[in-house]
Amino acid sequence: MKVIIIGGVAGGMSAAARLRRLDEHAEITVYEMSEHVSYANCGLPYFVSDVISQRETLLLQTPTALWNRFRIKAKVQSKVTSINRDAKTVTVRNLATGETFEDSYDKLVISTGARPRRLEIPGIERAMWLRNVTDADDVKAALNSLAESNADNKSVAILGAGFIGIELAENIRHLGLPVTIIQRSNSILGQFDPEMVQPLHARLEKHGVRIELNVQADHITHTHVVLTDGRKIEAGLVFTAAGVDPDNSLAREAGLKIGVTGGLWVDDQQRTSDPDIFAAGDAVEKNGVLTGEQTLIPLANLANRHGRLVADVIAGREVRAHAAVGTVILGAFGFAVGITGLSERAAVKAGIKLQVIHIHPNSHAGYYPGAQRVSMKVLFDPESGRILGAQANGEDGVDKRIDVIATAMHGGLTMDDLMDLELAYAPQFGSAKDAINIAGYVGNNVFNGTTPTLQWHELETARAAGAQVIDVRSGGEHGNGHIPGTLNIPVEELRDRLNEIELENVVVYCQVGQRGHIATQILKANGANVRNLDGGYVTWSAGQRAIQS
Repeated sequence: MKVIIIGGVAGGMSAAARLRRLDEHAEITVYEMSEHVSYANCGLPYFVSDVISQRETLLLQTPTALWNRFRIKAKVQSKVTSINRDAKTVTVRNLATGETFEDSYDKLVISTGARPRRLEIPGIERAMWLRNVTDADDVKAALNSLAESNADNKSVAILGAGFIGIELAENIRHLGLPVTIIQRSNSILGQFDPEMVQPLHARLEKHGVRIELNVQADHITHTHVVLTDGRKIEAGLVFTAAGVDPDNSLAREAGLKIGVTGGLWVDDQQRTSDPDIFAAGDAVEKNGVLTGEQTLIPLANLANRHGRLVADVIAGREVRAHAAVGTVILGAFGFAVGITGLSERAAVKAGIKLQVIHIHPNSHAGYYPGAQRVSMKVLFDPESGRILGAQANGEDGVDKRIDVIATAMHGGLTMDDLMDLELAYAPQFGSAKDAINIAGYVGNNVFNGTTPTLQWHELETARAAGAQVIDVRSGGEHGNGHIPGTLNIPVEELRDRLNEIELENVVVYCQVGQRGHIATQILKANGANVRNLDGGYVTWSAGQRAIQS
């Protein structure tokens, strides 16, 4: 069997290596248009600032190593320019020599990935991007040259506040260069809800990253990025990081079916509309398990997983792809944000009913030195308790909690099940009531109606309808910051001051929600129609700062 694989990074190389392990006699050829195969493209932003100082550590394999160990022919600087499905051949151009030739296949795997989205604005040709190792070499050289020059304009502008944009901004700041991120929407990292990503926004600005929201680049000059509102941003260098698009031009030209997202359509065995052609990676759309709709999820772990699955199918194994959840994490300047599943914004857009909780526990036992707040938001179905998604932020423990929730979702667990998970505990690693367990407790209270809640963005509507809002924290906490126009009655005094409370419609809040829960039970027992502001003052203030950014 002769197998050709187009694309030699995550999905393509996973398919090639797995297929060799399953079939010692298959003839496997990988064509990769860049100068390297099997490189760690997620590490590229950290290479440009020498956080990752050794370039060779990014190169996981070489063509020589792949041949010696696996007898896989990996051809770099080799671009497949067309696919002839009838003849079962591909046309390949050697980018170094210009030579063009044809190669035949029994099975073909497309893993061409995604390409940086090109903005159609005057001067965009000056912008650089970061897709492969060669790009990283060019970016690193350009940044070092700018940093070492005597130029008056050493500022860098980044178009886009997605993952690459933020990672680039952090590493550019490590080089001591001023940097501005220009984002057309009202928050960074559009996958997240605004109150959950606002603390990262604040951390970026604290470390000198200027962020311009709700604005776009109108055009780029030799020295500036001119915004649509007329302002000029100094830019000795410009980077485009406005997202990626599936690189499926080959598939389109070959007449393969393109999905509703613009990604390449595949079935649950990663087979395209041609039974002898498979596809994996960022060029391919995925089935979203939570919405039941097709989606684009450009993540390396999914590319690797689906590349392996392609090899299994080609080798004759009866395997099928699981629907994708989408789990990602990002860190910058010691602060992390992570998400799995749906955001509230995405769920509302899809018309999915949901209930939301926010919690703000410590990353480990508070009495052990070094405990940090880890804030979590969990979405679940209000009728079944099925977990729909989670987000977290903080300096420690974000990855662990998001991974647990992602695993729980994969296993079909509910919010109640989170209460009963037995998680590793020692004071320096967690708490006897881990953040995951607390999410389960809070979710259970909300799910069964013990604690009616109100979301931060619903508060003004409630006040307009006549709700009285009471701060049940201490007087000192109230004085240090509170929701304007609220009455301060500490929870310890609540029973003695019931005459001050409008029991027919009241909202209570504390710092993170726990004392608000206690206050809710006290007032309910006294006949009040009461709701607890979910996540307390911490969540409300993060949401307000996000709106005002």
